[in-house]
Amino acid sequence: MEPLVALGEILLGAIPTFLLVWVLYLYVTRVFFRPLEETLSKRHHATDGMREAAETSIAEAEKKTAQYEESLQSARAELYGQQEQERQKAIERRAEIVQRARAQAEEMVARARQEIERDAEEAKKRLAAETEPMAQSIRRAILEPAASGGRGMAR
Repeated sequence: MEPLVALGEILLGAIPTFLLVWVLYLYVTRVFFRPLEETLSKRHHATDGMREAAETSIAEAEKKTAQYEESLQSARAELYGQQEQERQKAIERRAEIVQRARAQAEEMVARARQEIERDAEEAKKRLAAETEPMAQSIRRAILEPAASGGRGMAR
């Protein structure tokens, strides 16, 4: 029985220690851990709020970036369209200038041909007019010495 008595005395001596530990536990949890948990909870909520705000800001920034890129793309398309219109107008102006130059060149060629034809006709008329007297002169030069007996050849 002695061991039981000794165990009883140990337990009886441990009760004040147990109560002291229990009181210390209550004190530490209420005075130290509860404010610490509240602070950590507030910090967690604050960081979650900031994280949500950051995610919202990121989403808004991405949305604005998409809008900016879309407006930039439409501006580029509009610019390319204007450039294409200007290029088309320039091509049309060039074609018109080339057409006018071609028409002028054809007109000049036609006038030159007419002038050449006129000159050729005049030359034919002059040649025809000069041919008859020349032929008469050649005939006289050839036939007269032969008729006079070759006198013109002996000389």
